[in-house]
Amino acid sequence: MLRRFFLSVLLVVASFVAGMALTARTPSGSRAEAIALPEAVPAAAAAPAPAAPAPVVVAEGMPDFSKIAGEAVKGVANISSLQVVRTTNSPFGSDPFFRYFFDDERAFGSRDRRSLSLGSGVMISPDGYVVTNNHVVGDNVREITIALSDKREIRGKVIGTDPATDIALLKIDVKGASVLPWGDSARLKVGEWVLAIGSPFQLSQTVTAGIVSATGRTNVGFAEYEDFIQTDAAINPGNSGGALINSRGELVGINTGIFSESGGYQGIGFAVPSNLARRVVGDLMRYGEVRRGSVGYLRVEKLTDQGAVVSRMMRDSESYDAGLRPGDVIVEFNRQKVDDPSQFFRLVADAKVGSTASIRVLREGRAMDFMLPIVSSSASSARARR
Repeated sequence: MLRRFFLSVLLVVASFVAGMALTARTPSGSRAEAIALPEAVPAAAAAPAPAAPAPVVVAEGMPDFSKIAGEAVKGVANISSLQVVRTTNSPFGSDPFFRYFFDDERAFGSRDRRSLSLGSGVMISPDGYVVTNNHVVGDNVREITIALSDKREIRGKVIGTDPATDIALLKIDVKGASVLPWGDSARLKVGEWVLAIGSPFQLSQTVTAGIVSATGRTNVGFAEYEDFIQTDAAINPGNSGGALINSRGELVGINTGIFSESGGYQGIGFAVPSNLARRVVGDLMRYGEVRRGSVGYLRVEKLTDQGAVVSRMMRDSESYDAGLRPGDVIVEFNRQKVDDPSQFFRLVADAKVGSTASIRVLREGRAMDFMLPIVSSSASSARARR
């Protein structure tokens, strides 16, 4: 029995010694992790560290247009146009119902009153040519005063107007005037920075910044010939006729109108592209009018689908002579699809005077082709007056 006791004690002691030896050679989990980290450092240091990405350079704040604006404002003028407007003495005012059924002017008489139109203009030549909007000049003009950036106020005269594009050309007797250089509006890109300069609410030399929101805008209701630049640069009443310039200080548009439900700025403004304005100005300088293509008096209306339907025409016109008739739906002009009346008018106006244009119409569901002579718009108007 004593022998069995000593054997048991010997087994316990041996187990204890073996356990101590095993524990001494196997660290605990946390300790093993702590030991492994220093061993991994030399291995990582041996391999080249991956290159850090290049830092992204972010411009701080808005672009600085101070130098460009400081020079550009010198070429923008304030325009005040005194017009004579005839109004009826009728107590019903301009109510369309009474004007339709009664001859208010004959019954109650009329009177002339003076109306002052305020806007902006752009100096385009050192000898005093000024571009503005036709609606700034108005009709029956009695007096035009142009105020330059140096505070001089000079009497101006009308060289010519073009209601179709809402462009007018004025002239003042001055030499060495600061001018804005023409830019190429065809190079404008959506998102490009532009500045609008004018005199909103008679606050002269006002500069606002924005971007080009769209180009080639049509059917906005400002003019007959529409190909507008849309911008979110703030344009308000009084900005009409002012300058739209690019980041190089070049004239890329003539500010014309705004879309607004409140009468003020809502982020949607429109300008006549400089390339179109320049072409109009060139004709006004040479001829006193704009000579563009015409097919005679022809009134077309918009359809829900593509095309333009002829709603009215004169028998004494080039279109009638060529075979067009009311009710025809114009779908092509010189093999280019016609989307709406506005596009059709632009295609005709841009056609070369003296050429012959091919036109395709739908008449009672059947396609028909005609050849129309392109005449000068002034010659067509003279024929219509006979």
